[in-house]
Amino acid sequence: MGKKTVKFSGEGILNLPNDKPALYKILTLNDNNNYTGVAQRGRVRERIMEHLGEIPGAKVRIEQMKSIGESQEKESRVIRRSPPNTINRNRITEINP
Repeated sequence: MGKKTVKFSGEGILNLPNDKPALYKILTLNDNNNYTGVAQRGRVRERIMEHLGEIPGAKVRIEQMKSIGESQEKESRVIRRSPPNTINRNRITEINP
């Protein structure tokens, strides 16, 4: 599926596709992962906008998936392989009981 990287700003986020579920990563200037999450079809932009001002980052990278389930599975693998710097402890506990 499609991948896209944009500046982590309102203007950049508005340039993201919204038509499929997606895995997204909020990245630093050095491409270090600060946050990993998933968004449903039709909510990709809205979900990422919720993080503006709360999670530091320079850019956001999305990868579109066929289903939200596929996005969640990949999210689990990404977090296990390279944990983000900014962690939602409740979400990690659910993924790694």
